[in-house]
This record gives sequence, structure tokens and C-alpha cells, in this order.
Amino acid sequence: MRDTRESRLLLVLLIAIAFALITVDIRGGEDSPVDGARQAAATVFGPVENGVSAAVSPLGNAIEAVRDSDGRHSRIAELERENAALKAKLGSDDRNRSRVRQLDQMLKKAGAGQYGIKGAEVIAIGAAQGFSWTVTIDAGANDGLRRDMTVLNGDGLVGRVTTVGPSTATVLLATDPDFTVGTRMEKTDELGFASGRGDRNLAVQMLNGKAKVKKGDRMVTFGSQADKPFVPGVPLGEVVKVDPTGGDLTRTVHVKPYVSFTKLDIVGVVVEAPRTDPRDKVLPEPVQPKPTPTVTVTVTPPGPGEEGEQGQGADGQVPSGDGAAQDGAQDGAAQDGAAQDGADPGAGDAQQPQDDQE
Repeated sequence: MRDTRESRLLLVLLIAIAFALITVDIRGGEDSPVDGARQAAATVFGPVENGVSAAVSPLGNAIEAVRDSDGRHSRIAELERENAALKAKLGSDDRNRSRVRQLDQMLKKAGAGQYGIKGAEVIAIGAAQGFSWTVTIDAGANDGLRRDMTVLNGDGLVGRVTTVGPSTATVLLATDPDFTVGTRMEKTDELGFASGRGDRNLAVQMLNGKAKVKKGDRMVTFGSQADKPFVPGVPLGEVVKVDPTGGDLTRTVHVKPYVSFTKLDIVGVVVEAPRTDPRDKVLPEPVQPKPTPTVTVTVTPPGPGEEGEQGQGADGQVPSGDGAAQDGAQDGAAQDGAAQDGADPGAGDAQQPQDDQE
């Protein structure tokens, strides 16, 4: 349509009519004169609107999904990060509780033995030096560590320091075959030397071949000269087996160490030895054996009537033992009768002189 004067007049006329209808519709309210026309238009154009909407809706949803996809992916990524952080926090909380427990036990051991310790964490297993049973800890010369220092944890003896770097150190474990430590038995003070045997129990050579050793006896470290490499009194383990002497001058016993060498985490390096030997003070409290329950059986003796019934046999006869007793009673009665017979003649003789005098 070309832009002419007539077209402009028509547009103005249509706009004026539209405003007039709107004004009439608003003033009429519910009784608007154009209400019928509105209903007729709704009847005609309603189905057309629904069809167009159904056809265009998937396209609109797709466009909206594309528009919101970046936000959704960002939200999913954020939720995944939150879940990962929560899982890490839960895991770290469990580990922290375990580490706090280990540290508390180690500090109690150090307090009981008056050991000055430097706490450290096991960060690696094995070392480049070629030792087969070693661990690396995150403390070194900068922390005051030196070679040949005792290493312990909350359970007992872990090993000794063999190599020291600026910030790390290598610890030779007590299970290493090249490891040897002097031992002292609880209460009896019998001395020996413990050697590592890998994943097996420690072997202890008792200096006294006639030493009285039994299963369950406990041992601690004897200590070294100048307290290097071992300080005294560190718990070592319990005797689980005693080999026969066989006439040898020494005696071999097998000791299960207190430390679980496959679960090392928090350890302490003794940087200051105790002033006096703690002896057996650092040993854990002995486990008290559980009392064995006993059963008491009470037997009620039979009554007098029951005894009489038990004294007779099934046929009502008296057993042989009772019969013998009855025969003895009859013999006694016969003897009493004979004594009475012997007494009667004497009585008659005593009356004889009196008759003569009359």
C-alpha cells in the first residue's frame, strides 16, 4: 500500500474507531455493548490461537532451554563441587579424629616416660637408601632431629632415625632384619636383645638361658649409652612364644610388638631423654582377665519318710546290711536274757539261809 493521503486518513479513522470502542467498552462494564462481539471473536479465533501456540511452543521452549543451558550447567557444576567438598570434609573429619586420638596417646606415653618429643607425620614408606623396612617423616635437621634418635608413637617403639635431611628424616623400623635393641623384662628385669624379622614377631635372645619367661610377659627397651640410639622404658611388646632352651646358654622368645607397623601415621622423635629410667611406668595397663562364671548346684537331702522308703527294696525286704544289724541286735538281746538267768539262782541262794533260821 502506497503512502497516500487517503491511506493516512483511513489509518486515523481506524484509530479513532478503536479508541471509541475501548471507551464504550470500559464505560459499559459487564453490560458492554461490544461484549457480544468479543465472545464471537473468541469463538472464532480461540482455536486458531491454540493451534498456533501448540505449534510454536516447542520452538519457544528450545530457545529458552538454549538461553538457560549455561546457567543450568553452572548450577550442576556448583552442586558437584559442593558435594565433593562435603565428602572431603567428612573424610578429613574422620582422619582428624583418628590423628587426634593418636597424638593424645603419644603425648600420654611421652608424659609417663618424661620424654621430650618432636611430633612428625609419616609421609612415605621406604627410602632411596635401600632399607627394606623404613619410613620417611616430615621433620628433619631444621626441627632439631639428629641421627640415632628413638622414634615412638602412642603404642610403643617404632624405630630409630638413620638419615636426616633439612626437612625430612628416614626411620629404620623395629621390624627390619638389621634392627637390634636391648630389652628388659617387666618385674624380673631379665635382659636380652630383640631383632626384627620382617612381618613376623620379634625374636629376643635372653641372656639368661634359665630365665623364667612365660606367655604374656611384657618387655621395654633397656636403653643405650648416652641414650642413643634408644632411651630406656619404651614399651616393646608381649611374649607370645617361648622356645625350649636345649641346654644353650641363651634362650629365645618371640615377642609381638605393640606397634602396628602397617598403620603408622603420627610418630614422635625423642629429642630429650628422661633424667631417670622410667622402668615400667610407660607400659599400658594390664588387661584384667574376665571372671569365669561358676554354677552352684544345691542338693536337698531326703526327708525321714523318704529315707524309710529308700531303705526298703522293691519287695519290702530289708537289705542285707540292715539284716546283719538286726541279727546283732537279737544276739545282744539273747545275751541280756542269759545274764538275767544267771542272776536269778544267785538270788535264790541268798534267800536260803533266811529260811533255815526260821
